[in-house]
Amino acid sequence: MKKTIFILAITLLSAGAVLTGCTSSATKVENANARVDDAMDKVEVAQQELDQAIKDSIQQFKKESEEKINLYDENIAEFKVKIAKEKIEVRAADERKLAILEQQNREMKQNLADFNEERSDQWVSFRNKFNHDMEEQGKAFRNFWGIRR
Repeated sequence: MKKTIFILAITLLSAGAVLTGCTSSATKVENANARVDDAMDKVEVAQQELDQAIKDSIQQFKKESEEKINLYDENIAEFKVKIAKEKIEVRAADERKLAILEQQNREMKQNLADFNEERSDQWVSFRNKFNHDMEEQGKAFRNFWGIRR
């Protein structure tokens, strides 16, 4: 009798464990779909945050670059005043060099204005090229200034 009750109890426990451990494939699919939907929502939120961070980065870069370009404009104005006081022979060559610097400065200003935030996939390439151009412009100003001193 004890043996029969013991076997019956173990059988019931085993059956209960098997039945509660098994879930239907429909339930598994529903759970998987819910997890996928949740993951897709997280990806969408992360993409929106990334897009906003890129736009903020572009705006900050534009602001800093415009400040540098404006400083170059001020330098050009100062150089023009200094060149005007020089001898005619030296003045012509300096004015040509300064005209080139001024044209490059205008082109950089236009490139910066033309860059559209909607082209964020090209942002890194644009930023690297623009930074290189700004460095070259800065070197040209320093070289010009060094010659004039």
